[in-house]
Amino acid sequence: MAVRHLRCSAPLAAALALGLLGAATADADPNALWTIVHDRCIVDERQQHDPAPCSRVDLSGGENHGYAVFKDAVGDRQYLLIPTARIAGIESPALLNSGATNYFGAAWQARSFVEQKAGGTIARDWMSLAINSAVARTQNQLHIHIDCVRADVHDALQSAAAAIGPAWAPLAVPLVGHTYWAMAINGADLDANPFVLLANGLQGARADMGLHTLVVVGATDPAGRPGFVMLADRADAQSGAGGEELQDHDSCPPPLPATPATAK
Repeated sequence: MAVRHLRCSAPLAAALALGLLGAATADADPNALWTIVHDRCIVDERQQHDPAPCSRVDLSGGENHGYAVFKDAVGDRQYLLIPTARIAGIESPALLNSGATNYFGAAWQARSFVEQKAGGTIARDWMSLAINSAVARTQNQLHIHIDCVRADVHDALQSAAAAIGPAWAPLAVPLVGHTYWAMAINGADLDANPFVLLANGLQGARADMGLHTLVVVGATDPAGRPGFVMLADRADAQSGAGGEELQDHDSCPPPLPATPATAK
């Protein structure tokens, strides 16, 4: 199966920047992210109460339900959310278990790290979360990319917003040359688990989750109510299904003007 070449080798570059892996072995090591989180971030958080080299380690629910937030080497603002449990990727059945951590929900909260790098609050419809399919990734540890969405993708979603409903349906406009399925979710926070919504709602997805990519973009409806747009694609002979392609690791829009509440 042909796989699109994405900039998803960034975790390896990050490992090199930390000096954790040699240049000769980094490109061949699919466990670089796991090494960073398991051998460095968790240990430092427990022993020193300092998550470095991660930006955050949350073990409040135990290591099997925790996560780390790590600054990726690609882009000034891109972060990754990584489970502290050993979870290979989107194909893991553990993500669909009752009581499973909503890693996408945690990743949405972690967008604050992107905003800190950007210098202020980014409008929710410019913020995105993405996980690549099993055939379009370089790392065998689940990680959700947190960064701004591409401007052309943002504009396409704005133009198609009225046609995106609460059930999965093909998106009328292509995104980066590919046809995605889309559905809308209500709420300011991402309380629903996107992995479950994909497995239960998109026909055939549960049987081959590893071939799917999943992207969540913030949204606001015409009445000003907050929500999200979920996007999914499936790998085929021409496409490796890498939803990270919808993100922009080079730039974000200017932050929103500060209000009296946010200026304090």
